This record gives sequence, C-alpha cells and structure tokens, in this order.
Amino acid sequence: MALTQQRKQEIINNYQVHGTDTGSTDVQIAMLTERINRLSEHLQANKKDHSSRRGLLKLIGHRKRLLAYLQQESREKYQALIGRLGIRG
Repeated sequence: MALTQQRKQEIINNYQVHGTDTGSTDVQIAMLTERINRLSEHLQANKKDHSSRRGLLKLIGHRKRLLAYLQQESREKYQALIGRLGIRG
C-alpha cells in the first residue's frame, strides 16, 4: 500500500511550486490524495480491516486541514489544486 519512490517523485514533479520543492502544501495534499485513493481501494476489497480504516480517516483529516490552510492562504491555488486532483466536487 505504500507509495514507491518512483511514484512519489512523479507526484512531486507534477505538483511542485519550484525546482527544489518537496514539501509545499500542494505536494503534501497530492501525496495524501494518492495514499487515500490506494487505501480506499484496499478497503473495498478488505471490508473488515478496521485498523486501515482508522488510518484512512486520519489521512482524510490531515488532508482536510491542509486544504483549509491552502484555502485561507490562496483561494485561486486552492481551486486549481482541487480541480487537478478531482476532489470536492
């Protein structure tokens, strides 16, 4: 279920703000979204995996807080990011 190093690098390259950016809000949200999507697929196949379900809820809460922060800082960046990721609407 963990992301491979190659997949992480692809996400960073797609969402980074500048050349050496690896931890901006955009990158963090994109990484969390990828992990959430993978974990959701796992839970559809393994309905009784409650510990993974708890982890999924924690990831969703973390992403929600980061999205709220991004929305406060820059409404335009927020709209662009959720459009690119296909979340919230």
